[in-house]
Amino acid sequence: MSGGGCPMNNGFRSSDAQDGINMADHSTGMMYGEYLQLDKILDGQRLMSEQLGSETVHDEHLFIVTHQAYELWFKQILYELDSVREMFSTQEIEERKMLEVLKRMNRIALIWKLLRDQVMILETMTPLDFMEFREYLTPSSGFQSLQFRLLENKLGIRQEHRVRYNQSNYIKVFGNDPAAVVELQRSEEEPSLCELVQRWLERTPGLDEEHPSNFWSQYHEAVDALIQEQQNEAEATKDEALKVHLLSECQKKKEIFDSIFDVDIHNALVARGERRFSHKALQGAIMITFYRDEPRFNQPHQLLSLLMDIDSLITKWRYNHVMLVQRMIGSQRIGTGGSSGYQYLRSTLSDRYKVFLDLFNLSTFILPRKHIPPLSHYMKTRLSIREDPNSQSRQAGHHGEEDNKSQSGSSIGGLETSGELSL
Repeated sequence: MSGGGCPMNNGFRSSDAQDGINMADHSTGMMYGEYLQLDKILDGQRLMSEQLGSETVHDEHLFIVTHQAYELWFKQILYELDSVREMFSTQEIEERKMLEVLKRMNRIALIWKLLRDQVMILETMTPLDFMEFREYLTPSSGFQSLQFRLLENKLGIRQEHRVRYNQSNYIKVFGNDPAAVVELQRSEEEPSLCELVQRWLERTPGLDEEHPSNFWSQYHEAVDALIQEQQNEAEATKDEALKVHLLSECQKKKEIFDSIFDVDIHNALVARGERRFSHKALQGAIMITFYRDEPRFNQPHQLLSLLMDIDSLITKWRYNHVMLVQRMIGSQRIGTGGSSGYQYLRSTLSDRYKVFLDLFNLSTFILPRKHIPPLSHYMKTRLSIREDPNSQSRQAGHHGEEDNKSQSGSSIGGLETSGELSL
């Protein structure tokens, strides 16, 4: 048919949009609002300016909804974080679980991006608008967010790294809520994600000091050779001023690398709060960074990157919050909860609040590709997805069912191998 009388349009009838039935008329299940319990969520905005003031302050509604949204997202982050911590609590992590870990950690990162940008919505409120209802907030404060403190603890912020709140332990603000105090103390005692990740990194293959293919020994030799090469170039320089400068740089570089090669120096830096990871965990992170293109290190490297992303996004969220507070109340006004306000919040932007600080500093110890020690055939085989047809594991395939079973669950960088190559 031609013209506009055709009842069909691209294979669909004009009546298709009206097909179907209203399932609510034929089901006893829950409706949308009931399933989401929207009556509880949408009735939870109590405007104090409306109850206690002479007139309702319009922007107080935005203030409440925004902070309620924060708390809902904090709850989701805790839900994801607890599940990841549970998976890392096992002695070894199966490879299929690692995919789930990456998915959930990526979800946490995306939520933090949302929270970082959510501050901009509050910035549509002017300082004068805020002053209209700020007096009603006292003594409430964002510092009293139990979920955020739990989130910090479960990620791995240690009490000794915190800025003291009015010269007191942060838990003091929850003193009137015994259940909250118990929950916070439990979160401090349980293994944090940072601690669990360290245990995982400590199992990275190739760190065994007794094996001739030990990565750390080869890495140490490569660093020594690189520094010696640069020192020889400096010594050959005719310009005396430049020579002094280059030799000084070589000495500084040597001291920096000594801080990871000498376990006592490393532990002293940990004691001073300048590092977080154990020495062996730092070794594992460096090795994974160097050989991230190897099949078995690809996922671990993705996880390390996500941990830095999350740490970075939290810092950016803190910064946006600090700028918002300065914009709304200035730098000298006391916070509604009794803190120094802007000054206290600004102090949380320091490195002491970075949980995965050591991952950010890994670039300090990266070598040019040509100086990275090549993996031995033994290590290439261990880090490969495919089995080596000439490997001993293949040749020992007739040693019995139990041998095969014991070899099939070996750990690679904290991951389970799917082949028969034993670590």
